[in-house]
Amino acid sequence: MTDPSPRRPRQQPRRRPRRDPVRHLAFEALRAVDERDAYANLVLPPLIRRARDSGGFDARDAALATELVYGTLRRQGTYDAVIAACVDRPLREVDPPVLDVLSLGAHQLLGTRIPPHAAVSASVELARSVLGDGRAKFVNAVLRKVAARDWEGWLARVAPPFEDDPVEHLSLVHAHPRWVVTALWDALGGDRAGIEELLAADNERPEVTLVARPGRATVAELLEQEGQKAVPGRWSPYAARLSEGGEPGALDAVREGRAGVQDEGSQLVALALAAAPLEGPDARWLDGCAGPGGKAALLGALAAGRGAALVAAEKQPHRARLVARTLAGNPGPYQVVTADGTRPAWRPGTFDRVLVDVPCTGLGALRRRPEARWRRRPEDLDGFAPLQRALLEGALRAARPGGVVGYATCSPHAAETRAVVADVLRGPEGGGAEWIDARPLLPGVPELGEGPDVQLWPHRHGTDAMYLALLRKGS
Repeated sequence: MTDPSPRRPRQQPRRRPRRDPVRHLAFEALRAVDERDAYANLVLPPLIRRARDSGGFDARDAALATELVYGTLRRQGTYDAVIAACVDRPLREVDPPVLDVLSLGAHQLLGTRIPPHAAVSASVELARSVLGDGRAKFVNAVLRKVAARDWEGWLARVAPPFEDDPVEHLSLVHAHPRWVVTALWDALGGDRAGIEELLAADNERPEVTLVARPGRATVAELLEQEGQKAVPGRWSPYAARLSEGGEPGALDAVREGRAGVQDEGSQLVALALAAAPLEGPDARWLDGCAGPGGKAALLGALAAGRGAALVAAEKQPHRARLVARTLAGNPGPYQVVTADGTRPAWRPGTFDRVLVDVPCTGLGALRRRPEARWRRRPEDLDGFAPLQRALLEGALRAARPGGVVGYATCSPHAAETRAVVADVLRGPEGGGAEWIDARPLLPGVPELGEGPDVQLWPHRHGTDAMYLALLRKGS
């Protein structure tokens, strides 16, 4: 007698997703940036070290993970526009972890040489592992639509012609928010070619630049380090540039604190302040916004070479500890203090040279912190401006009559640069202060503008977009 009950089809055993350590690490970094407002340049190195320590993660894996994270963050806005054209709902209704996987996949498809079938397959496997099978099917469907066009094809679809809307065109082609494009274009001036060069430079991977701290290391030592390829800096006599793939931590001088990683623009700011002509004593220097300590270490070494002493002040205690760690072993006298530059702990007129590298939007360092372009908002300028003015006023109070004050910031935005200096000079603390032409104090550096202040640019100088104004305090 046969069994009348129908047989159930035999279920296939569920295949466990293959774990790809590189893409898992990239996804973990993107989630940290999204969930904790972390910066990729702070999150990624410890993740890579942990992966290397666990074994099976080599230099090529680290390079690919770095490209996936930074490339995805740089083009995030444009990838959002592409993904939005491939889904049937507003992007705000797509869960952020799903959107991170889609963005990683879009970058592999449109921004790397990874074959399309491999990019889609790897992204679906990542989705199965971190999101589950249901969402993996959604990722698969969306990325297959993304794969139907290349980068140029998608730009032709999502970006308007330059003639119709130049700002939106540049925003999508070069992956910068509209307001950032407008702000940078206003600061730079000029025609389309100049702003396109600047925006393109923002999307290039920056070189690793080192500083040999005077009296503790030499550029020659950095260039001769076995196993590393380095060339001299372009402008700073203390700079060396590592070739792609170079490991700063592998250099003896960096491990020992005698050298450090520091953009050449930051080095030039410190060097210009130190080189400014000064009448009278030159014994007491102040870094009024010293954290995390790079400029303070260079200033301290330069001061020591002249028999001067440096006070490095930082408001935040944890950042003050970083300053102390960076200056450890510096030659000559120095002191690290936890102090607010707007409410100084020192008497007015104490210092001969004063530097304030003030907090800002960071629009000059978008190469190094690509996520900042999507995180910042125009209203952030209003939040920074009062602090920037107060810190410059505090610096002028700290300087003696005839002393030199340097105002620096890693932004080219007029509201954070010349406008701040002009406002302070019109006020009571700026009375009697006068501009010093900073251009001759950056010898050999071209295209510094009409002065007396200086604006550096990634596309012209290969540095962050550092701004510097030098002032001499009146009597």
